[in-house]
Amino acid sequence: MIEMIAALQPLVVGMVLLWSARVKLLNRHAAATVERSVLPRLLGQRRALPAYRLLGGVELTLGALLLLPPVLRLEAVAATVLAVGFLGYLGYARRAAPTSSCGCLSAQATPISGRSLIRAGVLAAAGGLGTLATGGWLAALSGRPVAGAAVLLVELSAVVALSPELDRAWLLPLRQLRVRLTHPLRGGSGVPLLASVQQLQLSEAYRRVAPLLRSDVREHWDDGGWRFVGHAARYQGRAVTAVFAVPLVEPAPESVRVAVVDDATGHTLLSLAGQPPAAGPHLTVVPA
Repeated sequence: MIEMIAALQPLVVGMVLLWSARVKLLNRHAAATVERSVLPRLLGQRRALPAYRLLGGVELTLGALLLLPPVLRLEAVAATVLAVGFLGYLGYARRAAPTSSCGCLSAQATPISGRSLIRAGVLAAAGGLGTLATGGWLAALSGRPVAGAAVLLVELSAVVALSPELDRAWLLPLRQLRVRLTHPLRGGSGVPLLASVQQLQLSEAYRRVAPLLRSDVREHWDDGGWRFVGHAARYQGRAVTAVFAVPLVEPAPESVRVAVVDDATGHTLLSLAGQPPAAGPHLTVVPA
């Protein structure tokens, strides 16, 4: 079993590297993605984008080598070294610029989190395990197709779950399904959504951005004593999401905050802060 799992690791790591290379080499917003990362600070403004593209080329080459025969231990070693390098880069970026974006598996602007670090660690472990393989992944899959497919599904699902930048593809649809299957006017805190909407509509922040709104409540979630409420909107001709932060503990319309986020780039185009309660948390915008 261990031999089969080890033989499949080059396929797992290779697929992730090819996906990452696609983002770096074909992304039309690569320059904006680089600007949101820590690369300009680390390498300088002029070298950041070429380095980003070069990394995509390295990932493309190594990913293809891992997927194509023959099986070479050196390829798995190189993948392990690259994953360890990613881990070090993400650790540095999280300390040096906590709000910077990874730009690894998506152009979506997402701050580096513990999930990103764990993902890099998982890829490093997969590469290390791949150095123990004595055969190719195709032979391993042919010999035990059901077990092999199960291993691939579990590992790739783990990579997706550990990638905050991919949440829009799977996590948000799950949240929307949960809303459809549960009472639509009650959040997890027990505070009815209608109460939050009424408080929201009494706020100065809502009155100032109301002309931009193009939908009713599209998404809502609770975090740290706040309820975040998302509306579809238009701002300067762009499709955006207006994300309001509404206090949960007690009504305080003057404390309501709002951020207008570009759906295409993830950039915050407009931010209005109310009168925060004492020890109130900092607003972290998560595009709906």
